[in-house]
Amino acid sequence: MDIRSLLMGLAFAFAWSSAFTSARIIVSEAPPLAALSLRFLLSGVIAVSIALALGQTWRLTRAQWKATIVFGICQNALYLGLFFSAMTRIEASLASIIASTMPLLVAFASWSILGERLSRMAVVGLAVGFSGTVLIMGSRFSGGIDPIGFVYCIIGVAGLATATLVMRNASTGGNVMMIVGLQMFVGSAVLAVVSLLIGENLEVSPSESVMWAFAYTVIVPGVMATFVWFKLVDRIGATRAATFHFLNPFLGVAVAWFFLGETLGPLDIIGVIVISVGILTVQLARQPEFKT
Repeated sequence: MDIRSLLMGLAFAFAWSSAFTSARIIVSEAPPLAALSLRFLLSGVIAVSIALALGQTWRLTRAQWKATIVFGICQNALYLGLFFSAMTRIEASLASIIASTMPLLVAFASWSILGERLSRMAVVGLAVGFSGTVLIMGSRFSGGIDPIGFVYCIIGVAGLATATLVMRNASTGGNVMMIVGLQMFVGSAVLAVVSLLIGENLEVSPSESVMWAFAYTVIVPGVMATFVWFKLVDRIGATRAATFHFLNPFLGVAVAWFFLGETLGPLDIIGVIVISVGILTVQLARQPEFKT
């Protein structure tokens, strides 16, 4: 892996992990689904404008439209919609830890549903990763955790894993930024409809901190992280790119602790380390040189 790919992976991991903290700030004062719908609308406008300036087109192939719709619904509306709603009930650090189990879920589903052969190393990684998750969940539940928020996160990360499985062999065909923008429009439309149906209160007078968090969410996790992820996958492949997810438990918890002052117990720290080791082991095991 070259230095450029390494820097891209690190930038993606930080942007992805920090999104939970900025989301927690936003939903403290704003309706989660409406705020997320507006975020996707603005991010989509920015991304499509950049794509048009780069000469990209919205005349997509069937595979590209499939990628756009699947990501728009599963990743943006289902995954992030549920996580934004969950963070009105649970801490950002816990949400980031649950979301970080996505590579483990993808590997498990690839084996149990798609029949992909797992090496002994991958099986060990899955066991280690899930044991870390159980450790943290046991600690959090004993200290009191909102079960509805927890269920939202579980369903949300399952949606993200589904999107990843469906689109793992898809190609952007050079239309990266246009697909990034259009899939955000899909998510925005779905979330806007759901927000209206459930009757979210849209009368909001956000504070300065919420405005800054919203701007950050639109630009960094919204546009930049998604663009970097697509480019990284095109550059080094989905399996190698997914290796950077092992950083997400560390970074998600660290950012939430630093900016929000969220409590971090010793079992949380141990669990984060165990999950990260499990994710890294699974991803390394899926590289050709580690297969058995």
